Amino acid sequence: MIVLGIETSCDETAAAIVTDAREIRADVVLSQLDDHTPYGGVVPEIAARAHLEHLDGLIRRAMAEAGIGFGDLDAVAATGGPGLIGGVIVGVMTAKAIAAARGLPFVAVNHLEGHALTARLTDDVAFPYLLLLVSGGHCQLLAVEGVGRYRRLGTTIDDAVGEAFDKTAKLLGLGYPGGPLVEKAAARATNPARFDLPRPMLGRPGCDFSFSGLKTAVRRHVEELGAPLSDADRDDLAAAFQATVAEVLADRCARAIRRFKEDHPQGGALVVAGGVAANKAIRSRLSTLAEKQRMPFVAPPLRLCTDNAAMIAWAGIERFRLGESDPLNFAPRPRWPLDPNAAPVIGRAGVGAGVKA
Repeated sequence: MIVLGIETSCDETAAAIVTDAREIRADVVLSQLDDHTPYGGVVPEIAARAHLEHLDGLIRRAMAEAGIGFGDLDAVAATGGPGLIGGVIVGVMTAKAIAAARGLPFVAVNHLEGHALTARLTDDVAFPYLLLLVSGGHCQLLAVEGVGRYRRLGTTIDDAVGEAFDKTAKLLGLGYPGGPLVEKAAARATNPARFDLPRPMLGRPGCDFSFSGLKTAVRRHVEELGAPLSDADRDDLAAAFQATVAEVLADRCARAIRRFKEDHPQGGALVVAGGVAANKAIRSRLSTLAEKQRMPFVAPPLRLCTDNAAMIAWAGIERFRLGESDPLNFAPRPRWPLDPNAAPVIGRAGVGAGVKA
């Protein structure tokens, strides 16, 4: 089975060709970083226009790299949500057009399910497994029990961890995107233990997260140090922030592991996915936790942690071989929770970020 995957949910335009033998025959991603950096974040209208301008060319490139034509495809999969609705519409309409013109099945993929199933593409991980999904818009712990079967164990009551990285980078004057820049600054730190930051939710019952207080603590340190920050101040504070996030994520995961093992005594892997999963310090901390808990630890290759179309094609394959596809009147979804039965999480400022999906 050969599937074309299309990803346009945020600020990467991507196309990929993947087979049911877990072979990525082409994986093309065009970053819009230069378009959004002047604004300090993603501008939805700019993102949608960039997807519209570049997607057709990326699909042609992916097909050429894979050495196939449209007649060789068995299905077309595209991100159907959640995401910036303008970009999602571009990808969905392109996929529908190809499917209609070639008489192919169309599969609308939940972007979060793409991340959730990446470990099965890269490492053939068996169900069930425990997933920490961490990205710019989402921070959740989920029991992954099958394709389309996700049970949320915890989520954030305010900021997602990726948002916290971006906002911290802005406070430190590092720029955008925040995650890689904070990680680079932390690696340069000469005194990473210099700043003592709060550990939100650490040790508390449950598996939920909170990062807004941590972001506020960073801002207070920046104000006390005064502008402009020295290189040493910036690097040491970045290191303290990154270490704190890693500690909090490990603590929340440890609690989720206990719940997961109660429900699945036969065990399973601890998987981390999403853009923040590319952070090496976080990967190392979670790997150590999994080893102590005698669980396999799986983190996708760095290039498959950030948004990509290979994961969308693979999620499409997983669904299609179960006999699932979508009609051509499928409506793109700006919100699309993996666990629709999970109760909304209420944070200090109202409904938390856990319902963004």
